Amino acid sequence: MLLNPVRTRAVAALSLGALAMVACGSDGDGSAGNSAKTVVVGSAPFSESVIVANMYAGALQNEGYQVTVRKGLGQREIYLPALQKGGPDNGIDLVPEYVGTLLEHVNRSAGEANGNLDDTVAKLRTRLDTIGLTALNPSPAADQNAFAVTKATADRLRLKRISDLAPHAANMALGAGPECPTRPFCQPGLEKTYGLKFKTFRPLDSGGAKTMQALTAGEIDVGLVFSSDGAVAARNLVVLEDDKKLQTVDNLIPAIRNDVLDDTIRTTLNKVSAAMTTEQLIELNKRADVDKADPETLAREWLQQHGFVKKK
Repeated sequence: MLLNPVRTRAVAALSLGALAMVACGSDGDGSAGNSAKTVVVGSAPFSESVIVANMYAGALQNEGYQVTVRKGLGQREIYLPALQKGGPDNGIDLVPEYVGTLLEHVNRSAGEANGNLDDTVAKLRTRLDTIGLTALNPSPAADQNAFAVTKATADRLRLKRISDLAPHAANMALGAGPECPTRPFCQPGLEKTYGLKFKTFRPLDSGGAKTMQALTAGEIDVGLVFSSDGAVAARNLVVLEDDKKLQTVDNLIPAIRNDVLDDTIRTTLNKVSAAMTTEQLIELNKRADVDKADPETLAREWLQQHGFVKKK
């Protein structure tokens, strides 16, 4: 889904140079042959991306790789060039991504992403190969863009679907990340697909705390959220059904440099992806964003629970 906006939840974007940090230590079960190989894992600045990046990092460390995590790298416009540069050039080698949104970013919003996962992944791989990258297997876990209102607004206006906003949008404020007015699955998509022209647009964050707070405070009427965000239900918000299918498939998928990828990395990351579910993402996001648990700790607990690293 990322715009879709790259999900920039509550964490502020930071510079690459300030973000290098070594991920949690290896359990020492990995292959000694991988010990000289370094992999730099990046993340966008929201909890889900940080959690999944640390899942990748911990699983690879357990296979003997030297892994560094650089978290909170800002919008895709920042971290995708870092991925193309590579870790040795103060960039990154691997990042958690989202199938449809990444495709629409690299194809300059050509409209190739759709509701078919296999087709969209195939198109994504074709596009990435031209810039020295590849996408591994998509996870069943997905996090799509969604639009939400408060329960009070939903009840008062009898809103269940995005199309139900049509009689009301002209008197409503839309809130989302500052990139929303130019992204095809945000404001332009709402206008093209649903005919919605909002009274005002307020630049906030992409599905983050600012948008949630503005919704609950009545400062905006409709806000961009993410389908795997555990804070949505906690704040008593109602996600409107995307009844005209504006959003595309946005399963989590590892995006990695071709010159870093090897068989062990491919196998390990594909196993991590296969083990994740959307329900787990919702719970992990709730624990991070609502309960304020440490994302790196959550990642390690998940790896332990699913047998990727040993419990200590």
